[in-house]
Amino acid sequence: MTDTEFDQALVTAAFGLGAEAGWRKVSPAAAAVRAGLDLAQARARFGACGGILRKFGALADEYALTGALAEGSVRDRLFDTLLRRFDFLQLHRAGVVALLKFLPADPGLAVCLAHATVESMGWLLEAAGVSSTGLRGEMRKRGLALVWGYGVRAWVRDESADLAATMAAVDQALTQADALAARFSGAPRVMAATDLPSPEAPSGVA
Repeated sequence: MTDTEFDQALVTAAFGLGAEAGWRKVSPAAAAVRAGLDLAQARARFGACGGILRKFGALADEYALTGALAEGSVRDRLFDTLLRRFDFLQLHRAGVVALLKFLPADPGLAVCLAHATVESMGWLLEAAGVSSTGLRGEMRKRGLALVWGYGVRAWVRDESADLAATMAAVDQALTQADALAARFSGAPRVMAATDLPSPEAPSGVA
């Protein structure tokens, strides 16, 4: 088993366990036992639940960026990668929903997830041709993280097969971000839009 296969198996087991028993029962060790994985290797690769969430976010990014739009407007490309990320979440839906319900009880894990989400947004911005470096890049990442979080709130309630409500929410949040950027910075109404956050600040997932 390669390291990539090991990580994927442990993360999948963790989210399966979270869905079935709640995230209080989730740990790298518990996930490794569930998946029949070597505990020593799990300890080396995942120090705590935060490591599981960071790897989950990285896997979601990889899923979103693979085959993503390479042409079109920045806004269209961001919309595409954000929706691809939701497609990945959908594969682990029950575990993700359980995690979101558990986060208020574990502020440390919530902070870890928030940091991971912001970093993930940097990858999506770069894929769309928008710099995520420096102070301005940090603002863009945080703005896009709010757009993502707005979409997550809709996704949790969205039980449709085509995620139509989630798509509509992401589209609305991108439009709001675009309008704010144009209003306050004089930027064109293209997704330099994420220079400023959406008016709402919902929580998200890595």
